[in-house]
Amino acid sequence: WGYPWRPPALLSPADAEKTPGYWNKGARRRLELALALQPVAQRAKNMILFMGDGMGLSTMSAARIYQGQLSGSSGEESVLAMETFPHVALAKTYTIDRQVPDSAGTGTAYLCGVKANAKTLGLSGAAVYGKCRTTFGNEVDSILHRARLAGKSVGIVTTTRVQHASPGAAYAHSASRSWYADANMPKEALRDGCKDIAYQLVHNTDINVILGGGRMYMTPKRTPDPEYPEDPDHNGTRKDGRDLIAEWLSAKQVVCQGRGDVTLGTQGVCHWHWLCSRWQGARYVWDKKGLDAVEDDSVSHLMGLFEPKDMRYELNRNTSTDPSIVEMTEKAIRILRRNPNGFFLFVEDELLQAGSGRIDHGHHSGRAKQALMEAVMLDRAVARAGELTSPADTLTVVTADHSHVFTFGGSTPRGNSIFGLAPKKAKDKRAYTSILYGNGPGYSIRDGARPAASLPAAEDKDYRQQSAVPLETETHSGEDVMVLAQGPMAHLFHGVQEQHYIAHAMAYAACLEPYATEPGCRAARRASHGTQCSPQPLFALLALCVAALMVGG
Repeated sequence: WGYPWRPPALLSPADAEKTPGYWNKGARRRLELALALQPVAQRAKNMILFMGDGMGLSTMSAARIYQGQLSGSSGEESVLAMETFPHVALAKTYTIDRQVPDSAGTGTAYLCGVKANAKTLGLSGAAVYGKCRTTFGNEVDSILHRARLAGKSVGIVTTTRVQHASPGAAYAHSASRSWYADANMPKEALRDGCKDIAYQLVHNTDINVILGGGRMYMTPKRTPDPEYPEDPDHNGTRKDGRDLIAEWLSAKQVVCQGRGDVTLGTQGVCHWHWLCSRWQGARYVWDKKGLDAVEDDSVSHLMGLFEPKDMRYELNRNTSTDPSIVEMTEKAIRILRRNPNGFFLFVEDELLQAGSGRIDHGHHSGRAKQALMEAVMLDRAVARAGELTSPADTLTVVTADHSHVFTFGGSTPRGNSIFGLAPKKAKDKRAYTSILYGNGPGYSIRDGARPAASLPAAEDKDYRQQSAVPLETETHSGEDVMVLAQGPMAHLFHGVQEQHYIAHAMAYAACLEPYATEPGCRAARRASHGTQCSPQPLFALLALCVAALMVGG
C-alpha cells in the first residue's frame, strides 16, 4: 500500500501522482468523509430540481474535463459542483411506449410521478398523443403544482422556451408537446376544448417566477417583438387575439379591498399573501437590463421572456441583453426564498439544438462544444444555488431527462483537449476527433471517403463532430441517467430507480401530496408556519373576500 508516506518537499503534482501514497491519502480522506456521512432525516423546506436536458453520463464526464481545461488544468481530475453531492442514483428513462424516450414523457415522469407516453405532457399513459379528447380525466399534477397548493412559492428557469416539453410538464396537461400556442394546434383539438401550453402557463398554476424564452407564443398574431420589431418571423403567433402577458400581469396585480396583505387570486378567491407586508404585485421583463432592475423584495411574481423562442447558447449569448442561466437561477432563488413556507424551483438547461434545453439542442445539432458549455453553465448554476441556500433545509437534486448517442474515446493521452484529435489515425488513414456521435448531421462523405478531422477547426464552437449514421438531427439514447442529491432526505436517492421515483422522493421529502400526512410532516408544517405573521380572525378574512368579489363583479 505504500504507507508510511511523506510527500517530497518539492514534488510536482504530476510526479506526486506516480507515488502510491498520493492515491492512498486521497482515498483515506474520502473514506473518512463517507464514514462521517449521516442522512439529513428532517423534511425539506425548499426544493430545487436541476435538469440537464440530454446530460447523460458521457456528457457529464466530458463537461468535467472541459471545465477543468477552461481553468487551466488537464481536466480529468476536475470536480463539478454537482459531483460533490453525497447521494447518487441511476434513473431508467424509458417511457410507456418508447425504449428511447423524449423530453415530454420523461418530464411527466420526474415531475408528475408517473410514466407516460412520449410527446404527451402532464397526462397518464391512458392519453394518446395528438388526441385532445384523451386529455380529460387523465391529467396528473406535478410536484411544482403540489408545492404551490401547499403554500410554497414556485418557479421555472429554462434556457429554452418556457412552453417547451421539460418546463411544460411542470404545469401543462397536453396531448401534444408541440401545442405551444393556439396557432400550433389542429382545429379539431381547439373544437374539443383543449388549451395550448402558453395559455396553461398563465392559467393552470400560480407560478411565482417564470424565466426563459418563448415570447412569440404569448401575444397576438403580428404583434412586433420588443427586441426584433423589424423581423416578422419573431412576431406574436396567437390567433385568438389574447395577450397572455397582459392577462398574467393583470391577474397577479389585483388587490383585495381592505388590506394590503390579502390578494385576489386568479380564480376569484382571496388568499393571504405570504409576505407580512403590502402586496407587491408582478413584473414582466424581456431583457437582462429589465431583470437586473427588479429588486428581490419588490415583487412576488416575475415573468422574464428573453427571446421569441429558445434562448441563445451560452457561447453565442449577448451578455448585455440576455441573462445567463446562473443569473436567472440567482434571481429566482432570491425572490422565492422570501416565502417562509419555502419554495420549489425547476431549472433546466438544454445541451443540444432541436430538442429541449440547450444541452440537448447542442447534441441534436452535433455541436459538442455548445452542448458541453451548457453543461458547465448548469453546473455553475448548481454552485450558485448552493451559495444562496443551505443543505440543512434545501433538498437539491440534479438529473437528466435522457442521454444522447455522444461518446469520447480513441486512447487520448492525459490532458488532451476534450475537443481534440485521437493520437492515431483510423483504418482509413484519416484523423478523427475523440468526440463522436452514433448518428446525426455530422456524417459526411467527400470524394468517396470520410473527411479527415483537423485542428484548429475541431475546436471551433460550431464544429460538428462526425457521426456514424446520417440523420438530420442526432437522436437521444436510452441508457440510465445520473441522479445526484444533497440536503434533507437526499439519502432516498440511491440504487437504480425508475425515473418517476424522483417526483415521489421529492414530494415525500417536502410533505407534499400524496405524502402530506406522513410521520414528521405535522412538525415540519409547524416549523414553517411559525415564522409567519398571525392570521386575522376568520370573519375579517371572509368580509374582505366578499368585498373584493363585489368590487370585481
